[in-house]
Amino acid sequence: MIDNKTLDVAIAASVDKLQSLFGAAPEVAVVLGSGWAGAVSHVQDAKALPYTELPAFPQPKVEGHVNEVVCGRIGGQRVIMLRGRAHTYESGECTGMAGALRTLKRWGVKLLLQTNASGSLRSHMPPGSLMLIADHINAPQRSPLVGEPGSQRFVDMVGAYDPELRQHALALAKRENLMLGEGVYCWALGPQFETPAEIRMFAAWGADAVGMSTVPETILARHAGLKVMGLALMTNMAAGLSAEALTHDLTLKQAQMSGERAAAFLAALVASFAELTL
Repeated sequence: MIDNKTLDVAIAASVDKLQSLFGAAPEVAVVLGSGWAGAVSHVQDAKALPYTELPAFPQPKVEGHVNEVVCGRIGGQRVIMLRGRAHTYESGECTGMAGALRTLKRWGVKLLLQTNASGSLRSHMPPGSLMLIADHINAPQRSPLVGEPGSQRFVDMVGAYDPELRQHALALAKRENLMLGEGVYCWALGPQFETPAEIRMFAAWGADAVGMSTVPETILARHAGLKVMGLALMTNMAAGLSAEALTHDLTLKQAQMSGERAAAFLAALVASFAELTL
């Protein structure tokens, strides 16, 4: 874990780099999870910058992630997309996205829209379904704010996934004639997939989907003062809910099959933010 003083220097350098290439910050940042990469094709006037040139950004090494930012506009809304995130299972640390998210906030970003690939716990959301995240369960009870000083570390997580923006997304999906579920996302540490017994427990807790990301970033984003939204693409039924063996290749394959529709809705959602005051 990098100490805050060192991280602050890296954040300042990263902000300078972003400003020098892209100018003023867009209001919206999107983290692209597995299956969502196609959204980049909807960005107009796009410019890219690799994470290697942003000292506060992580260098994740997971298949399906490119590790660069892409900045441009979708319709009338400027946006920056992050192609790659650090996962806790890579290092055991859940602070991997702290530098990136604090850089975005200091630069001037207002909204973090997260996307991920998830396993479904509900039969009405089969593989290929999209779910708007309404709340989350932090199953490992790990926090990226451990060790942070001051009273600001005690972040209120009620309404962490912005209620008004969720209603906006649901209304847009209805207009687009797209089935968009809404539910609770459960974070599991990984990298192993969950057992059927764990899935039964998560379902009893009220979880509708499970995955290995998103929750640490939401905590960090709320601590930084960013608004948060989340979209999950169901790539499989969770362990014990189908006869299919779970593998990373399976999730990537299903993500690719459903990715075009997911990316199109994501692009429409980003464009619609131009109508709002964020």
